[in-house]
Amino acid sequence: MDIQTYMHELGRAARAASREMARADTLTKNTALHAIADAIDAATDALLEANAEDVAAALADGLAPAMIDRLTLNEKTIATMSEGLRQIATLPDPVGEMGGFAYRPSGIQLGKMRVPLGVIGIIYEARPNVTADAAGLCLKAGNAVILRGGSEAIRSNRAIADCVSAGLEQAGLPATAVQVVETTDRAAVGQLITMPEYVDVIVPRGGKGLIARISAEARVPVIKHLDGNCHTYVDVDADLVKALSICDNAKTQRYGTCNTMETLLVNAVVAAEFLPQICAIYLDKGVELRGDDTVRALVGADRVAAATEDDWFTEYAAPILALKVVDGLDSAIAHINHYGSHHTDVIVTENYTSARRFLREVDSSSVMVNASSRFADGFEYGLGAEIGISTDKIHARGPVGLLGLTSEKWIVLGDGQIRV
Repeated sequence: MDIQTYMHELGRAARAASREMARADTLTKNTALHAIADAIDAATDALLEANAEDVAAALADGLAPAMIDRLTLNEKTIATMSEGLRQIATLPDPVGEMGGFAYRPSGIQLGKMRVPLGVIGIIYEARPNVTADAAGLCLKAGNAVILRGGSEAIRSNRAIADCVSAGLEQAGLPATAVQVVETTDRAAVGQLITMPEYVDVIVPRGGKGLIARISAEARVPVIKHLDGNCHTYVDVDADLVKALSICDNAKTQRYGTCNTMETLLVNAVVAAEFLPQICAIYLDKGVELRGDDTVRALVGADRVAAATEDDWFTEYAAPILALKVVDGLDSAIAHINHYGSHHTDVIVTENYTSARRFLREVDSSSVMVNASSRFADGFEYGLGAEIGISTDKIHARGPVGLLGLTSEKWIVLGDGQIRV
């Protein structure tokens, strides 16, 4: 296969499909979303079979446990995919929305209209659910999309793509509105990110190495986050019963996700009471702990390894946690802003003033009070699903849903005005 020729063919088809998608009405798009969801439900057994082949091949290749976790589908995750598509169908259609109108002295009326981005290229590793999530969001926002999943999920992605094609066909929309790159050749990625004539934006979802490479080499704008080094700070005024539940869930509910807590900060005043309790939970669940000198003194040097400077910067995506005792809110905020990745950070506190300060001063795409960082997710935010998480400040930030897949253009309404 000539990769350049193949990718340019996909690009041309996507560009043509994007024009049809931009003028598709809401009813047609919602019909497609429901049809895709129905097709996924009906194909559950086939999806599980394809995924089992991918997982078996990944295990034989020695893929890391966190990647295996992301790769694996089950009946619940498949049902979540179809539910997410149906939820997207219930969301207001942003395309064509107009607002902000004001009259100018000339008599013209000036406003803005929300429009699709056009063609979106999505590059992702090991997460077959992204195929459905991305297809649904891009479709509802009036875009065409080219999906390049990881080679480890190729069978799963193809099976899901078959369901997407069936739904598009049923709704009378072009099948080329959602295209899955059929080759596992990595050269396809290099082509996709350097085709500005066909692709309007790239969304990479995967490891830090993949995203760093795409950010460096792309000739197309990129919506991205490099890593998810998320923090929870247990304040002096925390309800420690709440804190135990939140901190347990933030770390152990799933280890391989970008919104999993990687560093726990605890106020020095409550550390002696709180740390032994939460660390007992972690150790019972097999979490490896790495702490500063105070943590090790309170919990036991034989139970907590010494943390290094690198540990404060690290997204483990594994059952490993860094722990640090801080002397107050200022120190917690400073630590997070210095070592964090601007993804998701949490304060546990009953102090309204401290909560407000944390929300205002922590420079992250999601900042939370008294809730697990695991909620930083498009589905949990009511977006139906997410195309990814952005830690950039332009053009989208945080979980990227429908609005993040559109932009605005100026519109002018006149009645014969001319400029003098």
